Amino acid sequence: MRSFNDLFNLNQKVVLVIGGAGYLGSAICETMAELGASVIITSRNGQKCVEYAEELSNRYGIQAKGYAVDIMIIESIQNLLENVKNDFGRLDVLINNAWSGKKNSFESILFEDWNYDINMCLNAVFYTVKIAVPLLKESKGVIINTASMYGHVAPDYRIYDGIQFANPPSYGAAKAGVLQLTKYLASFLSPHKIRVNAVSPGPFPFPETLKNIPFKTNLENKNILGRVGEPDDLKGAYALLATDASKYMTGQNICVDGGWAAW
Repeated sequence: MRSFNDLFNLNQKVVLVIGGAGYLGSAICETMAELGASVIITSRNGQKCVEYAEELSNRYGIQAKGYAVDIMIIESIQNLLENVKNDFGRLDVLINNAWSGKKNSFESILFEDWNYDINMCLNAVFYTVKIAVPLLKESKGVIINTASMYGHVAPDYRIYDGIQFANPPSYGAAKAGVLQLTKYLASFLSPHKIRVNAVSPGPFPFPETLKNIPFKTNLENKNILGRVGEPDDLKGAYALLATDASKYMTGQNICVDGGWAAW
C-alpha cells in the first residue's frame, strides 16, 4: 500500500496551468509547486507569468517557466505545447483555468459578448485539450477543468442588481458545457489512461469586489458556511485531482463552494 505522502506527490511531474497567473490560478500553481512539480504558468500576460514562475522557483526550489498564450487562437496553443515539449519533454497534468469577459445581465449582453464568452470559457478548453492530448497520452496524464457552481445552479437574480456585479448568462452556459465536456473526455480518453475531472468554485470574488460590503454580505448570506472563498480554499481539491491520491476518480466534479449549491 502506498503512503499518503507518496500519493500526494508530483515530483518529476510537469504541470501546465492555463490562466495560472491570476487571482485563483496563482494559488493553483503554488499548490503544484508545493507538491514538487515543474510548473508551466501561462496567460495572455507573458511577463506576469515569467515573474511568477521565478518567484515559485525561488520559493520552492522547483523548475517553473512562464509563457504567453492566447487560448482563443489555435496556433498560439500549438506554439505553447511545442515549447512545453521542447523545454520539458513531457506533460503530466493539464489544468484549464483561464477566463476573461464582461459583466452583463440578460438585458445588456450583446451577441458579440455571448460569442466571446462561449469561445473563451468552453471552446478554448476544447482547443487546449485537443492539442495537449498527444503529450498526455505518453504520460497517461491528468486533465483538470475549472468549471463553476453556475455550471449546475442558476444565479439568484436578487443579489445581482445592475451590471457592476452581474453574472452573464453566457458564463453559466459555458461552464455547464465544461462539465459535460469533462464527462465526455473522461469516457473517451480512458483507453489512454488519461483521467479527467473538474472543480467547480463557488463565490471567489476579487478583492476589489469585496470592498462593496452590501454585495459581499449578500454572497455570504447565500452560503452555508457564511463566507466567500479565498484562493487557498481551492488548494486541496486541485492537489487531490492532480496526484495519484485521486487515481480511482475520473469524470467527477468537486464543488468548492462553501455549501452554496447544497440548499
